[in-house]
Parts: sequence; structure tokens; C-alpha cells
Amino acid sequence: MILDLFRVTGRVAVVTGAGRGLGAAAAVALAQAGADVVISARSADQLAKVAAQIEAAGRRALVVPADLSDTDAAAGLAAAAADAFGRLDIVVNNVGGAMPRPFPATMPRHLEAAFHFNVAVAHALTQAAVPYLLAAAGEGVPAGEGERAGVGEGERVVAGADDQGTGTQAGEAQRAPASAVINISSAVGRTAGRGYLAYGTAKAALAHYTRLAAADLAPRIRVNAIAVGAAATSALDIVLTDDGLRTQMERATPLRRIGDPQEVAAAVVFLASPASGYITGKIIEVDGGIDRPNLDLGISDL
Repeated sequence: MILDLFRVTGRVAVVTGAGRGLGAAAAVALAQAGADVVISARSADQLAKVAAQIEAAGRRALVVPADLSDTDAAAGLAAAAADAFGRLDIVVNNVGGAMPRPFPATMPRHLEAAFHFNVAVAHALTQAAVPYLLAAAGEGVPAGEGERAGVGEGERVVAGADDQGTGTQAGEAQRAPASAVINISSAVGRTAGRGYLAYGTAKAALAHYTRLAAADLAPRIRVNAIAVGAAATSALDIVLTDDGLRTQMERATPLRRIGDPQEVAAAVVFLASPASGYITGKIIEVDGGIDRPNLDLGISDL
């Protein structure tokens, strides 16, 4: 069945920045698609609520409160996943951000901080995860998950071990599931608007990091990104609670609305699942069709 390609039953995911917003939506969506999920953010209380939703979906959650601006803390999530659940198949690098500032107020330290939080932290976790992702790649459904995934008990959805095989065996080898890394970038990483110098530069760097890492880690690990537009999360509270600002954003968006976090989460599930098994090094745009930032910060000419 085609919908089976969108399931990640029995796999294990790490999602950063998962206490609320896009990270929380992605973590719950992955659980609903069959994964056990390690979730990390600063707030233990927020993570506990997300963990309850994961468990309500019938999957396991590991809560790791941490300051993810610390690259060591981010990197440690890979081993935490393997220790708790025995494997790691999916990494979602969601944590990131930077405050908007006019050009004269954007100091070199702001660029350095934005690169660190948006790119270096993602690299730290991805690099630490690689041994586990390689080990999981091609393993198929873990024992005990078979019937839930439509596979006979004890069977593995995995190809023959002959990398140089031909015919059916070669075809099956090419379809063996790869592990997946999904980086959450931004539409501001490919569009230009005033005030987004540090943030946009860092997200553009994360997008190209995605392409380069995909080349380095193929074929057993796929690396893709999602360039997100405006989504209705707490980060946009100032807009969502101001009718004037919200109307401005909606009018500047071809689809005439602000995105739903579930729409981004659906893209995460797609990129984590076998449905995207022939996709790597790509940036999926989930942004309502914008070609420029849809929030004018009102920064005047110099």
C-alpha cells in the first residue's frame, strides 16, 4: 500500500527544540507515524506535555532537558537515543533562530552566534549521530514491530548483502532504507528582506550544509532540509495577536494565510520515511509560495 511508505514504524528519532512549535509538532507526527522519539529543549515542563502526546500515540518518549546552544549537549542526544532505544534512524535538527536587527546594529558577534546556533549545533548532533545512523541504515523493522508494519514476525525489510548484486537482489539493495537527517531551515535563507542579516545568512548556510552533508553521507544516510515560511507558533505570537500584522503577512503570502505547524510536520515525516527514499541533498519549501519575507520590519533607509 502506498501509505505504508510514509510510516516509520519501529524507528527511533531525535528532535531538537521539541518543547513547542515546529519541533513539538514534528516529534508528535513522527510518533503517530510509528517512531519512538527523543525530545530535547530547555523546558522540562514543555517536554513533558509533548512526551504525553507521543505516548498517547502508542510510542515511547525520552525527555532530555538541555541547553542546546551547547554543542556537547546536542551531540549527546545521539548516544542517549541509542542507550534508551537501541538504535537511531532519524535526526531532526530543529533548534535555531536569531533576533532581527538593522544592518548597522548587526555586529560580527551576532553573525557568529547565529552560525553557531543554527549550523554548528546541527553539525554537532549530526556528526555524533552518524555511527548510529550507519548502523541502523538498511536494518529494516526491528524484531517485534513486524506485524504492526505489515511484515511477518521476525522478518527484516532489508535487501541482500551483496552490494554488487544483479537483478532482484540489486534492486532490493537499492531500496534498503537509509537513515535520515532533516534540517529545519527557513525561507529567509533564500529570500532577501531588511533586518534578517544574521538569521538569513545562518539559514542559508544550513541549507548549503544540507547539500554538502548529503554528498558526504550518501548512500546510507539521506540529508534534506525544509525551508519554512511563517507558521503559527509561539514565535509568531506578536503577529498572530495583532490583526494588522497578521493581515500584512497573509496578503504578502500567495496562499493568503499563515502556515500550520502540522504542515511542516507532515514534510518532516515524508523526509524521514521510505516515501522520500530517492531524495537527498534537497531543500523542500513549505512557505505558502513566498519569494520574499512576508513580514516587513519597517526598517528605514540608511
